[in-house]
Amino acid sequence: MSFEIQELPDVIKVVVLLNLRKMEKIPKTLLKKRIDKVCTGRVCIEMSDLEKALKEMGSEGLIFEEGNSVRLTAQGLKLSREWESLLLKKDPIIEVVAGLVDGSITGLVVVLSALASGLAIKTATFAALLTLTAVAITNFSSFLLGGITEDLADIKTLQTLMNFSLSDIPDKQERHKSLILLQKLFTLLNKEVGRANLYAAIICSTTTFLAGSIPIIAYLTLPEPINTITALGIVSAVVGIFLVRYRSKKTRVNWKITLLETLVIVGIAAIASLMLGGIA
Repeated sequence: MSFEIQELPDVIKVVVLLNLRKMEKIPKTLLKKRIDKVCTGRVCIEMSDLEKALKEMGSEGLIFEEGNSVRLTAQGLKLSREWESLLLKKDPIIEVVAGLVDGSITGLVVVLSALASGLAIKTATFAALLTLTAVAITNFSSFLLGGITEDLADIKTLQTLMNFSLSDIPDKQERHKSLILLQKLFTLLNKEVGRANLYAAIICSTTTFLAGSIPIIAYLTLPEPINTITALGIVSAVVGIFLVRYRSKKTRVNWKITLLETLVIVGIAAIASLMLGGIA
């Protein structure tokens, strides 16, 4: 299947991929109803249009046709997830990475600051809670508000590009069907943006708080010098194992390069924070 949306069956394929999940078997009539639902009750396409698109998907190895029902193949499921990630941003990459980085840096800075200044337990606990909560709330608001704005802009750009491709369809009726279905699909996606970004904001803020609070709790509750060793060990494990492994897997970059990049960034951020804290 070509990434470029050039004709009506291409639009239908995208809608079908977004409506099928987990290789579930679904009757063609129900699939047609789901597409009509995307069009808010209007009939955007005929059953013959759907049959044509499904036939092409079958020849491309994206679906299995079993009588009057269809289900995704492994390749179809993979492509479905890619389209879902592109249009709905449901693959939590940036939010998890940002949460782990910000939480780890915050936890590291709080532990090193408390260790260097010799703060009392109550004072250190209050400062740690205040700092970590502030960072988590900041990440929540940034991902919620900034994410909605960015995603809406991206979706608008993608819709414009697809509309431009579909405007070249010679058949006037098919072109009209394609543009209407695409318009209704993106109207539905616009409504999903807020929900998707709310999930992203919750994931980021929760990850931030957990990544920062665990080493801080270990430092405040354990006896010296085990508390310092444990806290720094937890930060090292989060940064060196979980964060690097996650980034390496998602970016498909060698883990050694990812590890070096991550250590440099976390190190610079931690040193800068400690220097600014010392100046203040």
